[in-house]
Amino acid sequence: MVKSIGRLGRNYTEILDQWSFITKKREAAIVVLDMPLLDTRRNRDLTGMLISDIVLQLLSYVAQTERENIRQRQREGIAAAKARGVHFGPKAKTLPEGFAALHPAWWAKQITLREAANACGMPKSTFHDAALRAEAAVEYI
Repeated sequence: MVKSIGRLGRNYTEILDQWSFITKKREAAIVVLDMPLLDTRRNRDLTGMLISDIVLQLLSYVAQTERENIRQRQREGIAAAKARGVHFGPKAKTLPEGFAALHPAWWAKQITLREAANACGMPKSTFHDAALRAEAAVEYI
């Protein structure tokens, strides 16, 4: 039992493949709760299977088309939000006061990454990422 046909796969081909695997290879019945026409427990004769297959093809197409439309609208919404200046993700944390002095020293290899990170009270990876972002910001100015 599945709630809707879209739960069998992410796209048209996956849905048809899963349907075929379950009904033909496993010889099991499928019940789609929101579409009573797709109940293979009954009408397992040739006509019943033909009707189920036709409805399945149509609904699988509709499910994939709707999924593609949702993704397109989502992309458009994200692009519009970015154009309005909306920031996605968490707010950037402020860097410790000592970072501005330690970053150039680390960049010039006067101190190690571990020493610079420990002096700032940051993990090495966080210090390194902040240093790379700081360098990229300087290049654009």
